[in-house]
Amino acid sequence: MRLIRRTARLEGKTLSSSTDTIENLPQPDPAAPANESPEHNHEDGHSHEGHDHDHSHQHGPVFNPECTREVVLDIPADEVAKAYARVVGNFRKYAKIPGFRNGKVPESVIKRRFAADIKKEVIDTLLPVRFNKAVAELGVKPVGQPQVTELTVEEDAPLHVKAAFEFIPEFSIDGYQGVTVEKPSVEVTEEEFQAELEQLRDSRATIEPVEEDRPLVDGDWAQITYKGLIADEGDAPPVAGEDTLVEVGGKDTVEAFTNILRGAKVGQELKAEVIYPADYAEPKLAGKTVAYDVEVKAIKKRIVPELSDDFAKELGAYESLLDLENRVRTHMGNRKRRSVEGETKDRLFAAMIERYPFPVPETLVQEQIETRLERGLRALAAQGMDTEQMRKLDFGRLRVAQRDGALAEVKTSILLDRIAREENIEVSDEDLDRELQLAALQSREPMEVLRSRLTEDGGLARIREQLRHEKTASLLYERLPA
Repeated sequence: MRLIRRTARLEGKTLSSSTDTIENLPQPDPAAPANESPEHNHEDGHSHEGHDHDHSHQHGPVFNPECTREVVLDIPADEVAKAYARVVGNFRKYAKIPGFRNGKVPESVIKRRFAADIKKEVIDTLLPVRFNKAVAELGVKPVGQPQVTELTVEEDAPLHVKAAFEFIPEFSIDGYQGVTVEKPSVEVTEEEFQAELEQLRDSRATIEPVEEDRPLVDGDWAQITYKGLIADEGDAPPVAGEDTLVEVGGKDTVEAFTNILRGAKVGQELKAEVIYPADYAEPKLAGKTVAYDVEVKAIKKRIVPELSDDFAKELGAYESLLDLENRVRTHMGNRKRRSVEGETKDRLFAAMIERYPFPVPETLVQEQIETRLERGLRALAAQGMDTEQMRKLDFGRLRVAQRDGALAEVKTSILLDRIAREENIEVSDEDLDRELQLAALQSREPMEVLRSRLTEDGGLARIREQLRHEKTASLLYERLPA
């Protein structure tokens, strides 16, 4: 888990496009061009290229009052006028407007044509440093986007802004070393090992025909053709199947089918009435009564291979059954260790969240909800759900369902960050390089290309933070009494 900190905005006006947190916003360079090519998409005085909505009408989450502070800034009219003059001058220098030579467009035309963009540049020039200074004086670090409640920007008047923002409040974690939970054994039991071997055998089982002339018994697989009519639904299409395999007495076989098939022979024609429960998995049959005509076409038997050296060699590059068993034990041990460690860490941090209650910025909770939803949508897409089906999902309900999990993840991330500071845990460049090497192998791109891309989009800092959290969680896990 990680804290997600995005660039702060004022009424849709980006304070900075080069940092992740507003406390680190750079001081703008007054000599830099305000807009090198304002002619591209400012014909209506406001750019919407690449967007399907107006950010100035977007509203963030309702802030948590316990994590909210407010900043009020008033900038004198003469400083505002100077900023306007610089920005208008830059627009004149780079604007390309038909009928005027480059750099010769009258100020009145520039001000009229690019009014909204000029105002944005003035805000970006004047506010970031002052905002950061005012916030620093409060002694807190903002997260997310400030919400502007008052904003007045005119060329010959003082600039006035009032903005609220969320922050992570300080809280005590005294005694965190004493918070413990049960640490289960990670040893693979003999019962677990034998069950794994049985699963391997089952995965290689085959269905073979039974040649002898005998009736069906439990454990056999009947190859049947069937047609069923749903009661009281005369116009409904029949429920039918050809050469379907049904396990007699199987846990997934409807009892009525087992009853008629048990003792039957190949060639027999049977009848069965099935009353499906209301919660049956197939909706069109749930709560229905269906009259079936069934014909037994063949009897088959499921053959599970014996554990042997030949079986091991058929599975893969194993020299013998002993080699297979050793590899299975190693794999199971690693898997169980990861599972137990993950579950134990979850319980440990649930205990810490209960031990140390603290308020959480709503901005971070909402961002984590979005992250969880995006992760879920990617999983649904991987399972075959198309875009049209996704649009029909009830996202309001989904967000509500994700809230508790998202809140726990954010609290865990904050706790990990606090404990990492207490323990002086840092991530070395070597640790980071190892992680990047793995990522480069997975993405099949050169490591330096990956590093450059992650540096530009802030991903490198997020990876370092994630590694720091993982090191902290592992330290706490190792300290738990066995």
